Amino acid sequence: MIQKNNKTYNQLDQNYYLQTFKRYPITFDYGKGANIWDVEGNKYIDMLAGIAVNSVGHCHPKVVKAIQDQAAKLLHISNFYLSEPQVMLSKKLVELSGLNRVFLTNSGAESVEGAIKIARKYAHSIGRGGNIISFENSFHGRTLATIATGKKAYQKGFEPIPKGFLQVPFNNMEAVKKVVDNNTAAIIIEPIQGEGGINIANKTFLKALRTFCDEQLIVLIFDEIQTGIGRTGKMFAKEHFGVEPDIMTLAKALGSGVPIGAILSNEKVSSAIEFGDHGTTFGGNPLVCAAALVTLDVIETENLMEQAKEKGAWLKSKIAAMKNPTIKEIRGKGLMIGVEFDFETKPLVLKMLEKGVLANATSNTVLRLVPPLNISYEDLEKVMEVLKKSLKELKNNG
Repeated sequence: MIQKNNKTYNQLDQNYYLQTFKRYPITFDYGKGANIWDVEGNKYIDMLAGIAVNSVGHCHPKVVKAIQDQAAKLLHISNFYLSEPQVMLSKKLVELSGLNRVFLTNSGAESVEGAIKIARKYAHSIGRGGNIISFENSFHGRTLATIATGKKAYQKGFEPIPKGFLQVPFNNMEAVKKVVDNNTAAIIIEPIQGEGGINIANKTFLKALRTFCDEQLIVLIFDEIQTGIGRTGKMFAKEHFGVEPDIMTLAKALGSGVPIGAILSNEKVSSAIEFGDHGTTFGGNPLVCAAALVTLDVIETENLMEQAKEKGAWLKSKIAAMKNPTIKEIRGKGLMIGVEFDFETKPLVLKMLEKGVLANATSNTVLRLVPPLNISYEDLEKVMEVLKKSLKELKNNG
């Protein structure tokens, strides 16, 4: 008989699971809204939301019902056939995004891989090469092609890294122009870098990038895997900048936790794709599409984008009001917030965890806060108390 406690499950995990995650030794059991409980009954406020996934909170009743209802009807049929949830989700995403076509995937990394394929197929159709330009401190996934677009640290030990990928500094138009040639197929960018430390693209830069891509016949890809689906106070972060990509990738919050991603593309690049050029077994099956449809409905009908905007502004103002000398900068839009400190933030995350708040350290010195969009102000007040106490304890401990 297995004892249901954190220590036992942590040991079992170490015995059997491939040790690629440096986990916190906590086993979660159930959640509701912005709160989550471990197997020992300890309660936490979730300021990480499964890394910006649980945007409508844990176990939203409408999402739960949609999943239960669909599971009782049809789980999987393969993409040889149509399902009502997939057709309706495709329609909804096109209407929301202003792009023309959708391909549904299982994850963010798969969405980026597919976006690269579409971009290269289009580029080849007009006589261009297949090189992809990305930006320093970007993160687009953990597959071989996506680590080729990201940080060198994620590439170590996985050589040979696929060829045809170049990186330039973020927000630097001159650096882009220096590396572009007739072999350039696409430029991929996060409008707000998530894993890189919540770095916001400059609006002038993005507009110049769009104009340049048009002039050079280069495909512009926006990775909105973390920024999309209401996180920044808009349905998509591109709306903050007034810039339309040729391709946009989604995942994370799209299905409230079920594995679904999407590639959206305009008609220009979509027209290069022919029957058999791409495929997926599980992508866009009836279950995940049903979850995604109701997730989008909840975000719209419960006004969660406005809540993200208002609560994000409130949280940033409260953090700024602390006037803590170790804070270098507070960045972000909506409820995608990065607080940069003058020290590594992992110890701060551990302190907050001890006091019942889940957060995340990213880019070494940044505290990332991406809670459910419907988190209560009461919970946010508690988070602020925990943050203040944790910083004070760290200071006192030297």
